[in-house]
Amino acid sequence: MRLIVARCEVTYTGRLTAVLPEALRLLMIKSDGSVMVHADTGGYKPQNWMTPPTALEFEGELLERLVVRKHAGKTEDRLDIRIAEILSDVTHDMGEAAELEKDGVEAHLQEALADAPQFCGEGFRLVRREWPTDIGPVDLMCRDEDDGWIAVEIKRVATIDAVEQLSRYLERIRLDPAMAECAGVLAAQQIKPQARTLAEARGIACVEVDLAVVRGEREPDLTLFV
Repeated sequence: MRLIVARCEVTYTGRLTAVLPEALRLLMIKSDGSVMVHADTGGYKPQNWMTPPTALEFEGELLERLVVRKHAGKTEDRLDIRIAEILSDVTHDMGEAAELEKDGVEAHLQEALADAPQFCGEGFRLVRREWPTDIGPVDLMCRDEDDGWIAVEIKRVATIDAVEQLSRYLERIRLDPAMAECAGVLAAQQIKPQARTLAEARGIACVEVDLAVVRGEREPDLTLFV
């Protein structure tokens, strides 16, 4: 990756024409051909950019001009960077980029609650993950202390759509006479107020869970009753 801090003027031509007057900016040139023009303000978003595949043309012994071209159908997008002064010009070999590893997604929450279904309800025990129905699988199927069937739908953030989804699952599950009394639980790290209101109106229990607590990584918050 090449990072250039320079006083420059940037002109974009293509679907429209846009000009950034001469000012001090950061030019970021990546090995895949991406070029981004950043100011010191404006957050993470560049003032202008070009994504690969691109063709780069460097002009001048001390880099006086950089032209970035990209063909978009029958037209050409062009970023013309005219450099008046370079304050810094460094190149780094970044190597292979590791894939982003996300934690706290729904799959992780489902896995944790499958190992500890009691966080969905007292005395719950897991029967099966991904319990099949003809309109899709329910995240967890459990039994409660009274041996009743409990369908658990798990979301990171539960909205009205999650309530509707679980309601449809319950409707299909209850067609089986042996599971006609199957109850529903909506488990999430956060449950939106409208979703909670609708769920409770339909007899669906709501449980907010803390993934770190379920995993045993920290103790649950204690509530003092006076």
